[in-house]
Amino acid sequence: MTRAFTFPGITTRVLFGSGTLAQTGEELARLGHSRALVLSTPNQKDDAQALADRLGTSAAGVFAGAAMHTPVEVTEQAISAFAEAKADCVISLGGGSTTGLGKAIAVRTGADQIVIPTTYAGSEMTDILGETSGGEKTTRRDPAIRPEVVIYDVDLTLTLPVGLTVTSALNAIAHAMEAFYAPDRNPVIEAMCRDAMRAFKTSIPVLVADPTNRDARAEALYAAWCCSTALGQVSMALHHKLAHVLGGSFGMPHAETHAVLLPHTTAYNAAVVPDLLKPISDVFGAPAGAGLWDFAKSVNAPLSLADLGLAQADLDRAATIALKNAYWNPRPFTETDIRNLLQAAWEGTRPAS
Repeated sequence: MTRAFTFPGITTRVLFGSGTLAQTGEELARLGHSRALVLSTPNQKDDAQALADRLGTSAAGVFAGAAMHTPVEVTEQAISAFAEAKADCVISLGGGSTTGLGKAIAVRTGADQIVIPTTYAGSEMTDILGETSGGEKTTRRDPAIRPEVVIYDVDLTLTLPVGLTVTSALNAIAHAMEAFYAPDRNPVIEAMCRDAMRAFKTSIPVLVADPTNRDARAEALYAAWCCSTALGQVSMALHHKLAHVLGGSFGMPHAETHAVLLPHTTAYNAAVVPDLLKPISDVFGAPAGAGLWDFAKSVNAPLSLADLGLAQADLDRAATIALKNAYWNPRPFTETDIRNLLQAAWEGTRPAS
């Protein structure tokens, strides 16, 4: 018998294909706006300026100061720029850092958002905002955070570096992994996540060998959309909590941290919900945690928190911070459990399960 479920529906308008960046102006007009502030990181400033130039008078300017983990002080600077430019909308061009900044502006000003992702990390389809202040990252959900439009352009991913291709894909897989056992999961999201597992398993090895393979890029970007949608529809648990602790309190790189944690958090929860995580073991090998570790190693992903620069002396404090606020997880845990999990991720050992 099919279990009862609630599917809230997907409200964000999505454009997917090659060359879809050219439709940004039409989407801006469809939303009823004519002065968009284009956002990016410093590294993508030229791309943001090129988009602003293409939009012509519909662009209010460029703010190229987006930073990892969405520091509140950067958001304050961006809001000042938004007001000074008399902007009425934001366009976020880039990865999770830029998407986060757009959300932070939107939730404070009521501005509509158009997001144009250039990685696979997957926050663009969500109502989630994680912000850093005072050395800690806090996360909240609010319908006002969810972007109105997301434009996926395969062409923008053709130059994505191989390292970021791999780590942002594993970041996306983490969204799907937690969606499989979420208490508010539903058949639509589960189907999208199963599809994403197969698509990433097929496409990422191809992209490691041939980064400009257009078919593989399209497949990976489709998988990223599926995982981002999952992240935006159901609740997350231990994995995402630990990633936010390490990012917000220790400055760890976002996608790489997700990639390293993924096999270990999967293994921890697979001990009690192996049936729910079977779609992962079906694709990557059983048991699920070890299968993901083997896949990560095969595509040259980082495997240890030590290699990312986290000091072993920080693991105790990270475990303590992770328990500060109560949150659901399919397998109960203590501070010792989390400390042991982090030790394994710090060492980069292959999970036994």
